[in-house]
Amino acid sequence: MPSELNSAADSSVLLVQLSDSHLFAEAAGKLLGLDTQDSLQQVIERVLQEQPQIDLMLASGDLSQDGSLASYQRFRQMTEVLAAPARWFPGNHDDVPSMQAACRGSDLLEPVIDVGNWRVILLDSSIPGAVPGYLDPHQLALLERALTEAPERHHLICLHHHPVSIGCRWMEPIGLRNPDALFAVLECFSQVRAVLWGHIHQEFDQVHNDVRLLASPSTCVQFAPGSEEFQVDTTAPGYRWLRLHADGRLETGVSRVTGIEFEVDYTVKGY
Repeated sequence: MPSELNSAADSSVLLVQLSDSHLFAEAAGKLLGLDTQDSLQQVIERVLQEQPQIDLMLASGDLSQDGSLASYQRFRQMTEVLAAPARWFPGNHDDVPSMQAACRGSDLLEPVIDVGNWRVILLDSSIPGAVPGYLDPHQLALLERALTEAPERHHLICLHHHPVSIGCRWMEPIGLRNPDALFAVLECFSQVRAVLWGHIHQEFDQVHNDVRLLASPSTCVQFAPGSEEFQVDTTAPGYRWLRLHADGRLETGVSRVTGIEFEVDYTVKGY
């Protein structure tokens, strides 16, 4: 059974997406020269300033860089200040057993949530030990079942990996490996309004078959849009907010912090 958050079905709800925080076991861990805990803290403070009432916080994968239990415990502790229901799902850097251990006794990993007049479905596209993504038959069945059970609700589908080309050649091989399987399910259900992901460390906003396709900045390092080779962008960390209306309309935007400066350490290979 899906979780149902207390929110009137005839009102709008506000979601906040935090993505790709890449925390380490060590509090001062750095990714490509950037202190990822410090940048996440600054993004959280900006959320607190801008969003007084959050109905759901989504953590869309790569919460951790090293898959350590300590990094997930810190992420949970840091984000609890948002005082909102929260859900996590894994990315390619995440260690699912460690994530599960950090979430024990909570509903943070429950994959289906009803909020307002919407259903939010969280899919695990991670492949243990690999960078690209894949939705296995269990995940596709979960998606189809969750869509079938709530035809009267509007649906937001979430996963870590990008299911369409984003115009960065170096990221083409590390997206979702079976996007056709995902879209084959979605195209059978007219109530799907949007697909949301992380992984690409940049903004993305397009429409495919009347479905909004959205990706969001990282709370740490950003990647340069349109880049042929791996390239870090100078754009600041940020988060995405989504206002989901009862009639199926979706308003969304990205907000970024100010004042973060660091020198990119390109001696680190990959991310």
